[in-house]
Amino acid sequence: MEFSIANILVLVAFVLLVTVTGGVAYLTAVEWRDRRRLDKAKRKKK
Repeated sequence: MEFSIANILVLVAFVLLVTVTGGVAYLTAVEWRDRRRLDKAKRKKK
C-alpha cells in the first residue's frame, strides 16, 4: 500500500479538524456548565 504526500496531508488535516472541533465542543460545554452553576448560585443568594 503506497501513501503519497497528498494522502498523508489529507489525513493530518482531517485529524486536526476533528481535534479542534472536539476542543471547541469541550470548551463550549464547560463554559455552559459553569455559567449555569454561577447563575444558580446567584439565584440562591437572593
